[in-house]
Amino acid sequence: MTTTPEAALADLLALAGIPPGATALTGTDPVQPSTYAVGTAAVASIAASAVAAAAMHRARGGPAQRVAVDMAHALIEFHSERHMHVDGFESHDWDRIAGLYLCGDGRWIRLHTNHEHHRDVVLRVLGCAYGRDAVAAALAGWQAEAAETAIYDAGGVATMTRSLDEWAAHPQGAAVAALPPLVLERIGDAPPTPLPPLGARPLEGIRVLDLTKVIAGPVAGRTLAAHGADVLHVTAPHLPSLPALAMDTGRGKRCASIDLRDSGQRDVLRGLVAGADVFLQGYRPGAIGGRGFGPDALAALKPGIVCVSLSAYGHVGPWAARRGFDSLVQNADGINDAERAAAGEDKPRPLPCQALDHASGYLLALGAMAALLRRAEEGGSWLVRVSLAGTGEWLKRLGRVEGGLAAPGIPDTAPFLYDADSGFGRMTAVRHAARLEATPAHWSHPSMPLGSHPPKWPSP
Repeated sequence: MTTTPEAALADLLALAGIPPGATALTGTDPVQPSTYAVGTAAVASIAASAVAAAAMHRARGGPAQRVAVDMAHALIEFHSERHMHVDGFESHDWDRIAGLYLCGDGRWIRLHTNHEHHRDVVLRVLGCAYGRDAVAAALAGWQAEAAETAIYDAGGVATMTRSLDEWAAHPQGAAVAALPPLVLERIGDAPPTPLPPLGARPLEGIRVLDLTKVIAGPVAGRTLAAHGADVLHVTAPHLPSLPALAMDTGRGKRCASIDLRDSGQRDVLRGLVAGADVFLQGYRPGAIGGRGFGPDALAALKPGIVCVSLSAYGHVGPWAARRGFDSLVQNADGINDAERAAAGEDKPRPLPCQALDHASGYLLALGAMAALLRRAEEGGSWLVRVSLAGTGEWLKRLGRVEGGLAAPGIPDTAPFLYDADSGFGRMTAVRHAARLEATPAHWSHPSMPLGSHPPKWPSP
């Protein structure tokens, strides 16, 4: 039996300490072909972030309002990067050697090589040319788990396909098995910080520093921007980026360039932290902390800060410091093998969307708003933790969908799309799936090329 969207939403709100509001959730799994309740995960996570936004508006003196989310729309938003279109730009494809390979021991391994430095690590470890046939031939001489370890140890990313039972018995699987999808903890003392006076939108006057890339973290920043937050996305020219993802998730944000390798640039970021409410980061565990911007340092620099942190495998267990991506986590944690078995296929079968990424993005946004409400009531500095692996365990707990692989998908996406100007040209993108009666979600700033704005907060 699967959890209903209403029950999943109630559980998330209780976990975050957000009072339930009036909601209208429509649709039932399966909508997309999967034996996992990806539609329920989409509706519940998106609705939870929207209910939190409504609670923020209510706490500032605004009216109570109903939140409505439709499952088909939510699932389209869970695949928003695939529905974003700009004339003349068609780069939605993965790197040509990314994906699944059969190793010499008959086990599968998934490589993630969309970043050039990760691709180069794989080629160096395998000692082969840049092509699928060459990589396949090289991996035929490896055991899958040995290749996984060697690639990670060299600075790359890959996971061996594991069954649900294998993941449950793995030390990391055991460590995250009971991990909730959202962890909210007080990390320092500070007097209560009142929410800004009532504005037209729930997060108007809230400043967010967004140091994230790829999907989950940027979706969190995009969600906060949809409800009115001033989101400043910070990156640097030397850091890898995936253009289609940056374009899709850049809606509503200003974007600045700061090179944290430079001490003067780190001072610039410290100045921004002094004026920020939320510090959202999704880099490899320890990377931002190593530059002086870990949660404890941030709480000392700005008492009352809300730190929001994304990791691949959680903050506990032997893989806590391991880098990773959605496709790798759902391959390691048994989900892809379980889908394969349900389909009666030989090859691991991924979910129909990057569900762990997108759900994690909305959970990060939910946690940020829950912490802001706690900060206003109790004071303190706060840390929000979300991990792709923790989100994967939450998805598993929602239950399996009988006959889910026979779902036809969503044939007509047009009702969920809109057109707008952007810094890349006219853009078609997915509208936000949560509908708030009094404060409709929208993005005030167009998506712009990375580094388009100065690294400063706008004048009051």
